[in-house]
Amino acid sequence: MSLSLSADVVPKPQLIIAEDDPDDQMLMKDALVQNGVREKDVRFASDGQELLSLLACSVQNPAIILLDLNMPRKDGRQTLREIKGTESYKHIPVIVFTTSSSDEDILLTYQQGGNTFFTKPSTFDELVDIFALIKKYWIETAVLTR
Repeated sequence: MSLSLSADVVPKPQLIIAEDDPDDQMLMKDALVQNGVREKDVRFASDGQELLSLLACSVQNPAIILLDLNMPRKDGRQTLREIKGTESYKHIPVIVFTTSSSDEDILLTYQQGGNTFFTKPSTFDELVDIFALIKKYWIETAVLTR
């Protein structure tokens, strides 16, 4: 028996972004919308603690997490370690998206199971371009578990 679902029935990937700066949140949302990502498919957490609470309260895990490293309360380094150390979350792709470009942060990200590391760009156009790459690969091309 074959099951055929229309595009309207298949759930779109949900993206959770851990970012403490409200201005950066707004720019990221705008760049995602410019790339055709619906606002309702994006959730923001202001720090790692809030991100982990969102994950714990969600019925379904997000398809992707974008994670800033430098946040208050629980930073991205601690949060990445907890996500990748939790059986029910460790399969979720985590894209580190931060102002850091230090070799130490890049190495630590990959050692702790991060899937991709991006340094935040300096212009909005560059942000739109990076999100186009993220969307093309992680949303349209990669096969993700749910």
